Amino acid sequence: MDATKRSTQTVIVSGKGNKKNEAFASALNDVSKKVLKETTEGLIRIEPKEVTIRQAKEQVYTEKFLFFFFPRKRVIYHVELAVEVEIQAIAVEEVDFLTETIKEPNAVVVPFLSKRGV
Repeated sequence: MDATKRSTQTVIVSGKGNKKNEAFASALNDVSKKVLKETTEGLIRIEPKEVTIRQAKEQVYTEKFLFFFFPRKRVIYHVELAVEVEIQAIAVEEVDFLTETIKEPNAVVVPFLSKRGV
């Protein structure tokens, strides 16, 4: 019985960082998290096929120590990506499970209590 299936999905993720590569790494790190949230199947593999940059921003601001001293320019990069992924998963709904009734495995065994000599 082959319960695996393949599908293609487009996921939109965003990330930010102090460097360009940190922003991209932050966004790409969220791909698997987002796919896991959106599916009910048992995932085997998530493979990115195509990455499209939807938006890339660079925010520049001046940072000062105690509002006056040592001004310096700081940069924050924001990136929004559309990632097309191929998903290989196990269709959990199609798997037939064998039902077996057993005793509770975490049960506490209570010893037999008797009134001796009372």
